[in-house]
Amino acid sequence: MSSSIVLQGLSLKVGPLGENDRLLTILSDEEGITRLAVPGARRPRSKLAAAAPLTFLELHIGGRSGLKRVRHLKVLRSYSKVGEKLETLAAAQALAELTLLLVANNDPLPGMLNTVLIHLERLEEEGSNQTESLKTLAKSVQSCVHLLALGGYGLPIQKCCHSGLPLNPPIGKWDWRCSLLPEEGFAIGSIPNAEIQLNPSELALLQRLLRPSLPKRNDGELMGPQEVWMRLLTVVEYWIGNHLHKSISALKMLRESLLY
Repeated sequence: MSSSIVLQGLSLKVGPLGENDRLLTILSDEEGITRLAVPGARRPRSKLAAAAPLTFLELHIGGRSGLKRVRHLKVLRSYSKVGEKLETLAAAQALAELTLLLVANNDPLPGMLNTVLIHLERLEEEGSNQTESLKTLAKSVQSCVHLLALGGYGLPIQKCCHSGLPLNPPIGKWDWRCSLLPEEGFAIGSIPNAEIQLNPSELALLQRLLRPSLPKRNDGELMGPQEVWMRLLTVVEYWIGNHLHKSISALKMLRESLLY
């Protein structure tokens, strides 16, 4: 990073730094994950106080060595509507947590910023909707599937990890199962001690999440009931835990917000 640059990025995390400053963690196309000092941002009426989480910012950055400092910032877009409901806030925070696990410091991952922004926009649509908790859950599961694929940890849902045969769910054969083996992938059949087993319609729904849009029925309504989406959330959580070696606390918060 040069001594004086302008950078556009999404604020993923903001924390205290010293007595009056903040530590800002952002995602940008140019730098991947970058951590910056925001001097005086915790003081009343600070011009830099707008460095808040889930905000798309234009930053003027200076400093020759060590932790770079934000000299000026401009809010390009705030995704504050996700905070209007607990479940949309949890889903948005899960996006941020997963991004921090997938993207390295000062190592850009092409397409990641745009993908995260697209999913944040979709979650904002649900923020003011008090009756669409199921869509929030579905959008959160799909966002995790997309980010994992982009980050090189995609769910292997096309071939059996044991036989190599295509995972073609036989819709209508309700005794058919595939088993999740988190270290390997999905295997055809009911395997003892598997983390979770999916029936044909559940696997078909999971496979469709790789597409840009959520799967919908002919009448335009979302496919799958809440209990199925909860199972797919469990699949995502197991995969993240085993391959990124850390759980996403916001996904647990999302689950709890929908159950109680």
